[in-house]
Amino acid sequence: MSRIGRLPVPVASGVKVAVEGRTVSVTGPKGTLKQELPAGISAAVEDNRIVVARADDSKPRRALHGLTRALLANAVTGVTKGFSKDLEINGVGYRAQVAGKAVSFTLGYTHPIEFPIPDGIQIAVDKQTKVTVSGLDRQQVGQVAAQIRALRPPDVYKAKGVKYATEVIRKKAGKTGAK
Repeated sequence: MSRIGRLPVPVASGVKVAVEGRTVSVTGPKGTLKQELPAGISAAVEDNRIVVARADDSKPRRALHGLTRALLANAVTGVTKGFSKDLEINGVGYRAQVAGKAVSFTLGYTHPIEFPIPDGIQIAVDKQTKVTVSGLDRQQVGQVAAQIRALRPPDVYKAKGVKYATEVIRKKAGKTGAK
């Protein structure tokens, strides 16, 4: 039995879970998320807990068992607390500002980069160098944060660029010059 998959997902008060065929919808104070169940995996709501079960013990089913349980737990957490990722912008003249439904980044290129804010995501900029990406869906928050980081990944020689707040950039020594 999967160690992760066999654990029931506790459902917080104020969260409603509905299992309709292969779709599990989770509704909470922050919004609604839907999760599709893979073939051979079933979910049921018992005593304010979501219990995930698998049809057989084949290797793909065992892998999907724990994954499905983790995705449902993330959905419950997302509609109650939400998820967020913090990014930092380092470099002289590098900055960001929110302009309507887009974020404008100045990252040392010849032009500013306009990054459209997807539906379900909120982006906040603090002091032009701290960017916070937040939303209900953990996967979408991580994907948007990765796309913003990819606009100008951190440089290992000068430590300039966009990095996660928890990321540590180890600077490399440059060339020593001709002798």
